[in-house]
Amino acid sequence: MIPILMNRRLGVASRTLAAIGGGYAVTSLAVTALALTLPGREVDRVVAATLSGLAIFPCIVMWSFATRTALRAWLGVLAVALALGAVVWLGGGL
Repeated sequence: MIPILMNRRLGVASRTLAAIGGGYAVTSLAVTALALTLPGREVDRVVAATLSGLAIFPCIVMWSFATRTALRAWLGVLAVALALGAVVWLGGGL
């Protein structure tokens, strides 16, 4: 009973770290990528990208807890972060 309970608690803790830390990283990369790639004036791009970040973060958090395992949550967050990092890197960064 105790090993199962401990394993479940570690899974929840891992998902929580993926949701909070990974969600923050993915959101900041997404906002940066959008600010670099959206058309329009600079101020409009930054505002639109920042407002989209308010929707991206909760989606990452919900997705982290919707997956079957904590490993899938981490792999998904890392895959999205790598893709967005490539967009930022190719877009010239800030």
